[in-house]
Amino acid sequence: MADYPSIDPSSFDLIVIGTGLPESILASASATAGKTVLHLDPNSFYGNHFSSLPLDHFSSFLQSHSHCHSQQPNISPPTSSSNCLHLKHNNLFSHVHISNPHSEYLGPSNKFSLDLSGPKLLFCADPMVNIMLKSGATYHIEFKGVDATYVYRGDGDDKLMTVPDSRSAIFKSSVLTLKEKRQLMSFFKTVQEHILELEAALTSNEEMRRARTISDEELECPFIDFLTTKGLPSNIKSIILYAIAMADYDQETPLLRKDFVIKTKDGIKSLALHNMSLGRFVNASGALIYPIYGQGELSQAFCRCAAVKGALYVLRMPVTALLIDKESNCYKGVRLASGQELFSHHLVMSPSFTVPLSSTISSIRDVQGDSSESSSRSDVEGLVARAVCITRVSIKPDLSNLLIIFPPRSLYPEQMTSVRALQLGSGLAVCPPGLFVLYISTMCDAVAQGKELLHAAMNALAHLLSRKHESSTTMESDCVEEDGPNFLWSAIYVQELRKGSSEIIVSCPTPDGRLDYRDMLDSTIKLFHEMYAEVEFFPETEDAENAENDE
Repeated sequence: MADYPSIDPSSFDLIVIGTGLPESILASASATAGKTVLHLDPNSFYGNHFSSLPLDHFSSFLQSHSHCHSQQPNISPPTSSSNCLHLKHNNLFSHVHISNPHSEYLGPSNKFSLDLSGPKLLFCADPMVNIMLKSGATYHIEFKGVDATYVYRGDGDDKLMTVPDSRSAIFKSSVLTLKEKRQLMSFFKTVQEHILELEAALTSNEEMRRARTISDEELECPFIDFLTTKGLPSNIKSIILYAIAMADYDQETPLLRKDFVIKTKDGIKSLALHNMSLGRFVNASGALIYPIYGQGELSQAFCRCAAVKGALYVLRMPVTALLIDKESNCYKGVRLASGQELFSHHLVMSPSFTVPLSSTISSIRDVQGDSSESSSRSDVEGLVARAVCITRVSIKPDLSNLLIIFPPRSLYPEQMTSVRALQLGSGLAVCPPGLFVLYISTMCDAVAQGKELLHAAMNALAHLLSRKHESSTTMESDCVEEDGPNFLWSAIYVQELRKGSSEIIVSCPTPDGRLDYRDMLDSTIKLFHEMYAEVEFFPETEDAENAENDE
């Protein structure tokens, strides 16, 4: 049996189980608000499903957390003062397939830092960056810019089209016709005028007036309809929808679910964010940035901030059960694998764990006045198919870090979701020199659908590599097999998407299928305010202003 340390004190305002990104943000925000926080993790590393891991650890984590490798914690007997609800391990991954045909070219495993939930990026001006500045997390992490973004076109000789996301990029574009350049410039001008009008209404402290450039009716209509009324051709609409507004689902085909359709007001917000991100930081020429050493650094940065504010951290510490007061049927604490019992007013749990449904759980929800929308267990709301590949050559010989968008129907006619591929090089300390890492992901309704999309994108990328590097080794130019491109190494897997939920017991959301962190951050802020309704989430400080000036 492991020799676990004793934890002192035994009572806290908040206990957090798991060091995933939402859990780490909640721990940091709570510690900043003056709460006593104990942060536990059964793993020996930070980040959980948001981790960046060495190559061999990445493979073992996927396999040990897949449905075919169920893990159950040790169960210790309950005490007389509490009901004991044993935690159940919740495996989020399935259909894991790892291919390692050319391991001799990879080098040491610890030279890799692979994201479990890639591809993920941050817009330079998005709310996550602002929260990092306010919290001080930027003191513990460094970023580099993404060199370029491309849209994949299934036809034509040049299958990758550079995204013209600024005035200068539009003028320099060799793909757009003069008419298309004028149309795109006119559209961006319309959007900019609308944004300026809204800012003027807000800064004048008057009630927000109706925007003159874009009407309220237009703001509520589908974004694709608004783009069509502006006379934009299909290739420009595709760029705006999928490479700037980052739509996940096909916007041009009637959809079964209305919540998949982006409204004009939301599309405008995304365009505004993209525009504000351009040129914000000196080390990023474009709108997107990525953390050096991988996105797992985000969790660690917030954990460091929490520790500075007094939070207590204990890794390699499994929690086996929740303690429920017999009289009130309310949560009151946790039992560790060591047998020690700890107590807190609130509990935050990683989506790695669930509490089996029981009459006791129902009693907890009844006591808290909980509705059917809130549960101690997160509900599966969809799937995201992911792939990680390692190659010896870059898709663009002169660039290391780039993003490729495969819009709906660009890979095959039945493709209804966007596929995103992020290539990163050794300059970001995620792989050895001379190698590149490719992260690919897509939303899907079924495993077969997701894997078909991944294989199609991987084969398209392999074809791009072989075309652009015909002078390279035979291995790169002959890299298509029945199950996808034969890269040096690849992993394909499917991850469940689970929503966060809250009561006294808070369950955090899983990594989502979006490119950025906005949805995850919105959910995390909501969970924080449901725990501490009157507390500000990372209040402004003088240190935060200094941190932004240092960027």
